[in-house]
Amino acid sequence: MKTVQMTLDESLVEAVDRAARKLGKSRSAFTRDALREALARERARNLERKHRQGYERQPVGVAEFDVWESEQVWTEP
Repeated sequence: MKTVQMTLDESLVEAVDRAARKLGKSRSAFTRDALREALARERARNLERKHRQGYERQPVGVAEFDVWESEQVWTEP
C-alpha cells in the first residue's frame, strides 16, 4: 500500500470517523472501501454512457427483438 495525504473538511473527517467506528473499521479502511465503491460507480456510469451512445448511433430496429418474445413466455407444466 501507499500512504497518501489528503485535505478534507473537518466535518467530513468527523462523519467518516463516526461511520468507520460504527462499522468497526479504521478511517483508512473505510476510505479505501468508499473510494473503491466510487470507482465502481464511475465505471458503471461510463459503460451506461457508452451503451446509450451506441444506441443513439445505431437505434434498435422495429423487429430486432421480436424473435425472443416467445422465449420469454412462461408456460405451466
